[in-house]
Amino acid sequence: MDRDCPDPRQRNGESGGAAVTVRMLSGAEAHATVPGLTDVLLDCVAGGASVSFMAPLDRATAEEFWRQVVAGVERGERILLAAEDGEGVLGTVQLVVHQPPNQPHRADLSKMLVHRRARRRGVGALLMRAAEDAARAAGKTLLVLDTGSADAERLYGRAGWTKVGVIPNYALWPQGGFCDTTFFYKALG
Repeated sequence: MDRDCPDPRQRNGESGGAAVTVRMLSGAEAHATVPGLTDVLLDCVAGGASVSFMAPLDRATAEEFWRQVVAGVERGERILLAAEDGEGVLGTVQLVVHQPPNQPHRADLSKMLVHRRARRRGVGALLMRAAEDAARAAGKTLLVLDTGSADAERLYGRAGWTKVGVIPNYALWPQGGFCDTTFFYKALG
């Protein structure tokens, strides 16, 4: 990941004065982190993020989602990254690395989630760089993502992603009502 970090599974940064570490979670680490990941997902949905769930999202449903993600990590289908500080999980992102046989070079960036208490502090940018580094380490040369968030669009644009286009009424906001979705890609060097 970061050339200055001795462990390629970690990336360090600062977030509001507190040290933030982004690390790639093994299956066992992911399982142990489910409560913190669940808190982030619940906060994002409660805050209006269109991330496949409707409000109100109950804890049991959120935990089951993360158990399914952990199973994907254990099968080698996903890479799960978590940004943490001394108080717990601040954010997370996934790379779906298991793709069809004709797309072995590609991964989908999925569920970029940052808790509201950590937003606008560089956590999303740290997660993005770590995800791109993890994709390179996994031999991926093309990343694809979609988002319904204008804030996320700005983050991806600053990180060098190319906007492909917008599909109107693609999904629903957690409280109801249609939202558009914007697709991006990034070729990795």
